[in-house]
Amino acid sequence: MIIKANGEPKYIPIYEALASEVRWKIMNLIADREMNVKDIANRLELSPSIVTMHIRKLEQAGLIGSHRVRLRGGTHKMCFLQPQNIEIELPFTNQSAKLKEQSISVGHYTAFEVHPTCGLGTREKEIGVWDDPRYFLDPERVNAAILWFGCGYVEYKKPNYLLDGQSVGAIEISMEMASEAPGLRDYWPSDIEFTFNGISLGTWTSPADFGRAARGRFTPEWWHRNVNQYGLLKTIRIDSSGTFMDDEQMSEVTLEDIKLWEPFWTLRFTVDERAVNVGGLTLYGSGFGNHDQDIVIRVYMNDNPNE
Repeated sequence: MIIKANGEPKYIPIYEALASEVRWKIMNLIADREMNVKDIANRLELSPSIVTMHIRKLEQAGLIGSHRVRLRGGTHKMCFLQPQNIEIELPFTNQSAKLKEQSISVGHYTAFEVHPTCGLGTREKEIGVWDDPRYFLDPERVNAAILWFGCGYVEYKKPNYLLDGQSVGAIEISMEMASEAPGLRDYWPSDIEFTFNGISLGTWTSPADFGRAARGRFTPEWWHRNVNQYGLLKTIRIDSSGTFMDDEQMSEVTLEDIKLWEPFWTLRFTVDERAVNVGGLTLYGSGFGNHDQDIVIRVYMNDNPNE
């Protein structure tokens, strides 16, 4: 989940919550796993009452969430980090014209070739029978909010809305994903290749099929506990200097290489059966996982069309 904050009064609690070293330490502690107040207090060497005060401030700002669970014979308040990123928009003239954003539901693929283990689900139910690729053409697949496969690919197309004379400074592709193991595996590497308009952007190795320790924060309650729960939010950025994932360079592919003049842009996710780590792919959309979003494509425009 991404919070896009600006100067509106409703965002002031966020700015106030971030103005504390202790609260930053709390967010660092719970970034990867849920913790209760007592454990947080012990790690920070603070009293539980002080920690409770800071957590209340973070909750009011929407930066962390919590739920109560039964553990060791008692009820514990478990805290977890809510947003993955906060984007602060400063007052720029015509800011909306500089960023074009489009979301693509994970079920809105236009081509695929998948091999078991595989399946799809909406926010309300499973689609068809698991491990049967035929259901990837079921009419209800457009409502899918989660999909997974052992090897193969899924491909998405979006219209190219650029006008003549417009110049792109960067493209970002953001999605939540993980490996696909039979069940859940804390170590299950998978080499996932990303292709844009037929050009390989590079490969990222997903470390695991996550969910043994906790359910996905947005995963529906009806969803099975022993299968895909959540993934990692990853962002690919393509600009004039190359292609990067989370600020680490994936390849030397630049904007000039990816055929931005095409009338439709094509994005493909592939797990090749010949890869070193054939560990499958799970894509999480809005209503599943830890980040309540679909596949998001952002196009950052240049002010100067000649750039």
